[in-house]
Amino acid sequence: MAEARRPWPLAAQALLALAALAFAAWLSQDGLREQAQLRERGELAGLLPGLDYDNDPLADRIAVRDPAALGSDDPQPLWRLRRGDAAVACIVDAVAQGYGGPLQLRLGIARDGRLLGVRVLAHRESRGRGDAFEHDGGRWLAALSGHSLQDLPAERWRVRRDGGAFDQFAGATVTPRAILARIQAVLAAYADHGERWLADAEPR
Repeated sequence: MAEARRPWPLAAQALLALAALAFAAWLSQDGLREQAQLRERGELAGLLPGLDYDNDPLADRIAVRDPAALGSDDPQPLWRLRRGDAAVACIVDAVAQGYGGPLQLRLGIARDGRLLGVRVLAHRESRGRGDAFEHDGGRWLAALSGHSLQDLPAERWRVRRDGGAFDQFAGATVTPRAILARIQAVLAAYADHGERWLADAEPR
């Protein structure tokens, strides 16, 4: 009578196959994570063209909770950019309430309080309104860069219809008003708390 084959070699092969699949998945996740980090670094750098910094902002990030300034009860991410040991700028997320709903903003702020750049990361605006900052090459948002509360006081961070310094979108004022009001609030908070934001070592 032939001796029955022991099942353990098949079980061992199955375990080895599972281990190989798990290792391949781990390598794939590691690669995807690295690609995501590269993409995020590129997005942050694109917000601050020409800025000279030598740290990795992804490794120099805190969370800031300031609902009145940032427009959200949830802590918002803030990245610090440094040259040597000196902070030269920060990037912070904020939320404005547009005509169609919340708009997720990302602002770059120089050490001296100047707005270096702003992006709309997500929104619920209709196509026509969204085109004003999404598909126009960023011209409307770019016009905001370079200003601060020193050269433009709070009352000037408004659309021209309200006596401010900036154009509104064609046929729309609610959303540009919301964006400008949020930027002004963030710059005011930076004027009050910016040095602490740049110095904090631990997430808050």
